Amino acid sequence: MEPFYVTTPIYYVNSTPHIGHAYTTIAADILARNQRQRGAKAFFLTGVDEHAAKVARVAAEQGLSPQAYADQIAVVWRDLPERLNASNDFFIRTSDPEHKQFVQKFLQRLFDNGHIYQDVYSGLYCVGCEAFKTEADLVDGKCPEHDREPEWIEERNWFFRLASFEQELLQLYERDDFVLPGFRANEARSFIEGGLQDFSISRAGQTWGIPIPWDTDSVAYVWADALVNYVSALAYARPGQDLIPTFWPQVRHLLAKDILRFHCVYWPALLLGAGYEPPRQLFVHGYLLLDDRKISKSLGNVVDPLDLIDVYGVDPVRFWCARAVSFGQDGAASILGIHERYERELGNDLGNLLSRTTAMVARYRGGTLRASPSPDGSIANAIRPLASDVAASLDEFDLTGALERIWEVVRILNREVETTAPWQLAKDPLLADDLDRVLYDLVDGLRAVAVALAAYIPTTADAILAALRQPTGIEWANVAYGLTAETHAIEPATPLFPRLDAPVE
Repeated sequence: MEPFYVTTPIYYVNSTPHIGHAYTTIAADILARNQRQRGAKAFFLTGVDEHAAKVARVAAEQGLSPQAYADQIAVVWRDLPERLNASNDFFIRTSDPEHKQFVQKFLQRLFDNGHIYQDVYSGLYCVGCEAFKTEADLVDGKCPEHDREPEWIEERNWFFRLASFEQELLQLYERDDFVLPGFRANEARSFIEGGLQDFSISRAGQTWGIPIPWDTDSVAYVWADALVNYVSALAYARPGQDLIPTFWPQVRHLLAKDILRFHCVYWPALLLGAGYEPPRQLFVHGYLLLDDRKISKSLGNVVDPLDLIDVYGVDPVRFWCARAVSFGQDGAASILGIHERYERELGNDLGNLLSRTTAMVARYRGGTLRASPSPDGSIANAIRPLASDVAASLDEFDLTGALERIWEVVRILNREVETTAPWQLAKDPLLADDLDRVLYDLVDGLRAVAVALAAYIPTTADAILAALRQPTGIEWANVAYGLTAETHAIEPATPLFPRLDAPVE
């Protein structure tokens, strides 16, 4: 398999994480974990963007230097992937000395290649978006993302010749899978076809940022700094190793739709200008919504993912993020929603299935599982296409559809319990072989499901395999029928998801 590189956006450190940040991080982790299961050499990057003007403003409000503030709050952000049990290979900070050096070399390449010129910028700037705005971008004179009026800025800046890359960008969009979903590609293409305007890559008179190498009185505009992290991290994530030849351009960028223009238009053009290949793929997902509004610190309607983890545990939060909303679309988030998923699907569908199955093996067979596969049975038929179906969905970023495909097998296993009624078979010694086959199929189905779920709920997958007394190997080839080994000492499993009181809204 070709190398697989997946990134989240690097998150602004002007405030603490919310569930929207967790959403993207979990999605990237699911993709990376699954690729590793399938034998790919995978690299997963996340981190923080520290050089935004709004970061400097928040620092000033707290009486701190921007660096002191960033050092303090970066600890909270570094804790996010750890608490989410994300398997990221590196956590980048744009204040890393190595990143700063790489950005300066990157910008110098743009300058040397003739893609940079100086001019005066006059216009509107939204500090919340860290983006320049036109009147057409505003609603009632305000930024629709942050519900605030932008500021008027007039300063001498360095500009990138974005307009000169129009045809090259349109050629990229001739690839159907360059930006997904397709309707997001159409948004970006329409933006390009509408005529590109050169954009500023510098800010004058500011000290918080990376100095422009040929003009140290100016610093890099935050997007000309932040986007470069996707390449710079590969240059120093492993001391003494340059991972760029291995993983670039085999990268999949995950991002929310509010930063589509920067990633799907500006970033490929910057790469082309600096002599790099554009990214392999970009996937633009929707917002998690609360009361039909984007979850946002500035709007005051955040959900703290760490609070949810403290109540439900990390796997249920990971499951809910992947399950509740079709990945790529906007979707509503609610505390009642995660509780319902926790109780109904995780607790009843999966947890109760494991408890019943292990209890029956313990009660009817003294904990011994005999190897009695039924290769022509309904469970075998349900499991046989599972690996290829789930992998195909994940390759298209359909995290929700892949999880639903796994859950179809979970529901089939639950139906199998009811239709075969092992408690009835156990009453008749003449049906001992039938009971052995039923119990084997239930255990084998659960084992295959656990491996298929390992990228989504890794701790739970390990717990299921342990309860079934099966090896903990989660290689993708193990999502197959009939691989369960004969074993002993299976005991009734403790509940995977203990009952919790419903939240009070």
